[in-house]
Amino acid sequence: MEREEGSAAGGKWVAIALLDRTRGNRGELISTPLSDSIERCRSFKQVFLFGRDGFLADGQPFVVDDLWDYRGRWVFKFRGIDTISAAEELKGAEVRIPIERRPPAEAGSYFVDDLIGCEVVEKASGETIGRVSAWREYGGPPLVDVAGGKTGQALLIPFARSIFVEIDIDARRLVVDMPEGLAELNEQ
Repeated sequence: MEREEGSAAGGKWVAIALLDRTRGNRGELISTPLSDSIERCRSFKQVFLFGRDGFLADGQPFVVDDLWDYRGRWVFKFRGIDTISAAEELKGAEVRIPIERRPPAEAGSYFVDDLIGCEVVEKASGETIGRVSAWREYGGPPLVDVAGGKTGQALLIPFARSIFVEIDIDARRLVVDMPEGLAELNEQ
């Protein structure tokens, strides 16, 4: 699931990874992937880096010479970044692509940014619980943060097929079959 961001120029961007630290001595960087498909991201020959507090102009383009998986993390090798010190300057940046270059989601998969803002409706009652305000990952199933419901409190709902029984991105509507006691568990 990629995360959408707005650009400084007003266009839309999709963050695909966060550059964490250098690796080796050839200017490679280990990253945290924000997409579930390295194969899809390997097709991006040019990416844009954002968010290095003045070192980079937001949206500075970089050519990707190589991208590979290393123990569940992605390693980027950018053209012209050939030393540890050059790679150090890029740590902490987000790797993004323009949203129009984002390939369509595979059947049964959804982009996080497509879920944000969707209305969440309870299957049994037909009542609106709220709208998706955030996506959280803590190591288990992702949690969908639903805000603006009847109580005004945020509700965390596991993003599981048994709970999210209908997902209509075009209608911006998600139907949930809430497990008994989940709402009360969130109140504690």
